[in-house]
Amino acid sequence: MIHETAKLYGNSKIGENPIILENVCIGYPSRNVLREISDNKISLDESKHKGAVIGRNAVIRSNSIIYCKVTIGNDFQTGHNILIREDTMMGDSVLVGTNAVVENKCRIGSHVSIQSGAYLPTNTTIEDHVFIGPSSTLTNDRYPIRVKEGELAGPVVRKGASIGASAVLLPGIEVGEGAMVAAGAIVTRDVPPWHLAKGTPAKITELPEKLRVLNKI
Repeated sequence: MIHETAKLYGNSKIGENPIILENVCIGYPSRNVLREISDNKISLDESKHKGAVIGRNAVIRSNSIIYCKVTIGNDFQTGHNILIREDTMMGDSVLVGTNAVVENKCRIGSHVSIQSGAYLPTNTTIEDHVFIGPSSTLTNDRYPIRVKEGELAGPVVRKGASIGASAVLLPGIEVGEGAMVAAGAIVTRDVPPWHLAKGTPAKITELPEKLRVLNKI
């Protein structure tokens, strides 16, 4: 089912059995693509730019926008008003909650839950079985628009890690396999595998034995 108000741009492809609701945009052109379209004096509807590729059984709720050059696996689900920017890749069984933003050039694994209001910046890496809590903020620039020291460095969240609600991760931080970041924590340094980061700035302790299991996503 694809609602009549949904819009597919470029050569976007969607797998079988989709549910795509009101005012969803898929394959939305990036700035560079828009410039090429303008320079070639063609309409947006005529453009054959590389769109988005989404697998089987997608459920994409109203007012969501997925840019061009995005590849998403099977069983993708969204809340309302989500945004996924260009050159991002996602595996299977990924949930992106209402008002969440995933910027360009992100790499996201399978069985990942990105809760409502979360923000993932350019060049973020999220491995399999990761939970990103509501309103959590990941960052990629220690000195915004001041000092440039190479490419933007988003956080790396390893397999099975959990990020609590409203937590903040500084640029380039690595959260190790199975680690947990408590709600509201501000993480300024790497979190080792199977450890807990809590507080502002976060202090790191060993994770209780009962929590040393992978997330069930």
